[in-house]
Amino acid sequence: MTASPRLRRLIDLPGIDDLEYRALMKRAWAEPDARAEFPEIDACSRAVFGLTADEAEALPRPDGWDGIDQASQARQIEAFAAEGWDVTDDRRKPLRMLDHFSTQLWLAIRGVAGELPFQPDDEQPDAWGASLAGDAARFRKR
Repeated sequence: MTASPRLRRLIDLPGIDDLEYRALMKRAWAEPDARAEFPEIDACSRAVFGLTADEAEALPRPDGWDGIDQASQARQIEAFAAEGWDVTDDRRKPLRMLDHFSTQLWLAIRGVAGELPFQPDDEQPDAWGASLAGDAARFRKR
């Protein structure tokens, strides 16, 4: 039996946690028009994904695009999880800043535009594989 892979967390990307904290302290950061008032949001988006939300919204969508970037947050959370991303906080609620980054994340996940930040391979050995290696070593000693 294989365990499901660990989801990458949006909040773990550089700068996102800081913006989420600011949105917790001051609700105005999470408002849809906050990018005009707080340029840090666009700066973070460009640093993480290589494009801002306005640039992402202006890009043409490829044929067959399902419009997931316009779906409700609940639907997007499930769809992101299916793609290997966790876009919730520690209490499993949607990130306050999700609407500022969801379009860029969708475009990057699907390879349309932007990029996903590098994630190194998990260096911890698989428990199942480690036990097999140990069993093989004991067998060879016999």
